[in-house]
Amino acid sequence: MDLDRFEWLALRTEAAIDPSQQIVDPHHHLWNRNDSTYLANELLADTGSTHNVTHTVFVECRSKWDRDAEPHMAPVGETRFVAGEAAEMAERDGADIGAIVSHADLLQGDAVAEVLAAHDKAGAGLFRGIRHATPWDEDPDAHNAHTGSFQHMMRSPEFVAGARTLASMGFSFDSWLYHHQIAELVELARAVPDLTIILDHLGGRLGVGTYSEQRDKIKTEWKDAMSAAAACPNIVLKVGGIGMDNAFGTGWSQLERPPSSEEVAAYFIDDIRWVIDTFGPNRCMFESNFPVDRQSLPYAVLWNAMQIMADGYSPLEQADLFAGTAARTYRINMGD
Repeated sequence: MDLDRFEWLALRTEAAIDPSQQIVDPHHHLWNRNDSTYLANELLADTGSTHNVTHTVFVECRSKWDRDAEPHMAPVGETRFVAGEAAEMAERDGADIGAIVSHADLLQGDAVAEVLAAHDKAGAGLFRGIRHATPWDEDPDAHNAHTGSFQHMMRSPEFVAGARTLASMGFSFDSWLYHHQIAELVELARAVPDLTIILDHLGGRLGVGTYSEQRDKIKTEWKDAMSAAAACPNIVLKVGGIGMDNAFGTGWSQLERPPSSEEVAAYFIDDIRWVIDTFGPNRCMFESNFPVDRQSLPYAVLWNAMQIMADGYSPLEQADLFAGTAARTYRINMGD
């Protein structure tokens, strides 16, 4: 997965369809790795290039974990790092980081409270919740969680206890999983009804490996699972991750040039409008998932595709899809 093919990405440039539409980008990462750099400068360049992105939400990706801390406290280093990047961005023109979603191991059960309190202290007022990624599959083409996962993790008593602690402290839970695990998330949502759950990346419908050969069957199973998730009032949906060729299997990363926003919209429009209508615009938020989605889509193309797919919804519904739902869910101060 090559995220920094800048010459290839530059083969497709687009102006914003609607440069006035306010956008809160509720899902991006920050890192400085041997093979990829995405920090405040890169985020500001993307968010300020074409569209009206005013605020963003950072989501954990194992950046700057504190290797000198006890293992369960190591993720607090990421919150401290992102708070620093947010402070730098606040001093410059452009988008602000309005919320931080870090990692904590919910398998600690009640003891996770110590880590959550440390995140809150390190977050400079921006810490809003955690993501404990749980994707697991036997297919080697479907990568398991970067923080470790096992089958039926969310059903373990310890995980549920950790989720209850998370809810009791007023924090949210971002869920990244695969479509066949949505039923487990629904069980968790029902077991901890006061926990705000954000389901990432359209519910992770796999289209790689063996799943690429049974797309119609998988789509039916995904719709059934997503309908059950929509019936849980404490679950909201991130509509995005659409550039993840490594999960969805679109094939776009193998093209001679990136697809256009019209091509992207044509591919996803039926599914995306279905989930918006199923959950309701007030429980859906468009996301970029950058720089991960950069494996196949330029930033402007992604947001233009979202604007195409949102056409036909009312101005109030579009305001929710592009900014309102994210601002409410992550308690973002939109006054700046």
